[in-house]
Amino acid sequence: MSKKQVVLIDAGHAVVAYDLDPAHLEEARTIGAVVAASPADLVKALMAPRAVWIMLPHGTPTVQTIETLTGLLAAGDLIIDGGNSHYLASIAAAAQCSRRGIEFIDAGVSGGVWGLAEGYCIMAGGPPAAMSRIAPVLTALTQPGGFAHVGPSGAGHFVKMIHNAIEYGMLQAMGEGFECLERSEFGIDLRKVAALWQHGSVVRCWLLELMDKAFAEDGARLEHIAPDLEDSGTGRWTIEYAVEGGIPIPAITDSVYARFSSRDTDRFSARVIAALRKQFGGHSVKRA
Repeated sequence: MSKKQVVLIDAGHAVVAYDLDPAHLEEARTIGAVVAASPADLVKALMAPRAVWIMLPHGTPTVQTIETLTGLLAAGDLIIDGGNSHYLASIAAAAQCSRRGIEFIDAGVSGGVWGLAEGYCIMAGGPPAAMSRIAPVLTALTQPGGFAHVGPSGAGHFVKMIHNAIEYGMLQAMGEGFECLERSEFGIDLRKVAALWQHGSVVRCWLLELMDKAFAEDGARLEHIAPDLEDSGTGRWTIEYAVEGGIPIPAITDSVYARFSSRDTDRFSARVIAALRKQFGGHSVKRA
């Protein structure tokens, strides 16, 4: 069950939910969603023309689910992929759906665990008619100005890929800067600096608010967090795209390699990045 369902139900949309985890389905039932026992039951419970939003890990789970749905849905129905699929996979999925008369939207979703309270940011790709049809749902999920139709099929997930790559670079800069502060001879209060920089500073941003929160929750030197960083794949995909196009992106590339090296070295910068990923995205962290 996605927290997005709560937002949609509160906005007056009818929601039918399906999940492999029975606990998630029970949670969906408690907030007013109709619960389906299978993808086939999900399709039967929706009124035509149907709109099915999938939110799954990229790769095989998403590909197999789209294949299943295209065999169940009818011409005029719509699939929205709200996960972090590779944009080329989304272009292929759109073509697969089109052959059956089914519309497809690739929706890059940002906002992490704060999206429910603050409103998500959605960058969507697909045909204009399908976008207009689903716009009330996307508007309900986002904060004012937080939804845009960014181009044809694949564009939504491409923009989200670049968004995530920029995030990699920003997190790396934040981590390296705070490591310099932490290693200095001045005994600097890192939380105090994180709070200070939120007021009038050129570098003020939401990440500094979360940095302040992380120091409060995970220790003044983030001693409760291990310096071990995962990467979701979008940074690697951006590097591949840039290499193919001859686009120099040294900051983003270095930030991805820094995540690899974090698994073998003890760097304070990695603790900072791990703490921030936990704060904004609910990503799991290893405890020190």
